[in-house]
Amino acid sequence: MTSYIDLPLSGLEGPLSEMEELVQDTCHRFAEEVLRPAGPVMDEMTPEETVAPDSPLWQVLEQAQGLGLSVAAMLEMDAQERSRIMLIAAEELAWGDPGLAGMILVNQMPALYSALAGNMEMVGYCDGKLGCWGITEPDHGSDTLDADGSLQATDGTYGRPNCVARIEGDRIVINGQKSAWVSGGITAEVCALYCHLEENGETRPGVVAIVPLDLPAVTRGKPLDKMGLRSLNQGEIYFDNVEVPVSHLLAGPDNYVDMVYHTLAEANVHVANLAVGTARAAYEHALDYAHQRKQGGQAIIRHQNVKYRLFHMFRKVEAARALVRRVADYNATATQPALQGSIASKVTATQTAFEVASEALQIFGGNGLTKEYPMEKLLRDARACLIADGCNEILALKGGNLLVNPDLV
Repeated sequence: MTSYIDLPLSGLEGPLSEMEELVQDTCHRFAEEVLRPAGPVMDEMTPEETVAPDSPLWQVLEQAQGLGLSVAAMLEMDAQERSRIMLIAAEELAWGDPGLAGMILVNQMPALYSALAGNMEMVGYCDGKLGCWGITEPDHGSDTLDADGSLQATDGTYGRPNCVARIEGDRIVINGQKSAWVSGGITAEVCALYCHLEENGETRPGVVAIVPLDLPAVTRGKPLDKMGLRSLNQGEIYFDNVEVPVSHLLAGPDNYVDMVYHTLAEANVHVANLAVGTARAAYEHALDYAHQRKQGGQAIIRHQNVKYRLFHMFRKVEAARALVRRVADYNATATQPALQGSIASKVTATQTAFEVASEALQIFGGNGLTKEYPMEKLLRDARACLIADGCNEILALKGGNLLVNPDLV
């Protein structure tokens, strides 16, 4: 006998606490009522229009403040509870619109990375401000994710960086540029900047510092015109002898590699979680459509091949969520977070999002290719996730390198 179960928002996840349910319901309603209407509108706008004063973006970000998900509020919880709340909330937001969910998340990055560094003064300084994370450079994309040089060719060099900082007494002086892929870079008020340190004409990794972006020596490029996640603005940031107090320092050369490790361990899980929300949205759209669309005299969900496809979409979403939550829980409670786990979650969830979105579009058939339906946008958004926060190929190499036990080889 067939038994249909109407699963909750988190699918096969175990029971949520009262607080978790409240956060989930609040964020789901916000995603449905605010993000889903605004996302497709912004997707059709030019990059310049998405950041213009009359853009829907500003109302979305203002309303998002009411969700109560600031870093300062999260730090009042223990690490495990904080991790779960952030994942539950962000999955719902990504279900609404992955680009706008990314905007809401990236604004928290300077405060979040300040907390990782233990600089509570900078947490307070950044909290409530629009933020971004600047690490990649025009000539150094994936290079910058390999702070210890473990993936560098034995006969090669990463070459001179595009952005460097000098520490002069009580000031940090920054020159150069960050690439067009700085998420939120056009709208951010503060940047968590990762760059090389310059000393005596030599450069080495590096410096992490909080940099206000309203300083006169900071300029920005145009917002990037891209295929997916179009509501998440990205663009270059230029620094011309920009000076900030040394109190804004989150990490120096002695602990830069460790800071990048912890940053990636945190960031990869969050991108993975956004991908889970994206995959879930695609699956649910396809599931609903399959019940409504009739071909061959019956709803297409009665067709064997459609049921087969939907089942595999369902299992992939559940498996991706389970891995993301498992990794996040481990990292929240372990003495040392497992970056290989974070990378595994990012690669798995983003690949899942792309596969599920592609399958969902196929179920929509020709309608899926049109802008009248949500699938072509979701497929573009999911495809962008395969590159966001490090392309999956380089991350896999990094993760594989972390599996090598130096005591055995």
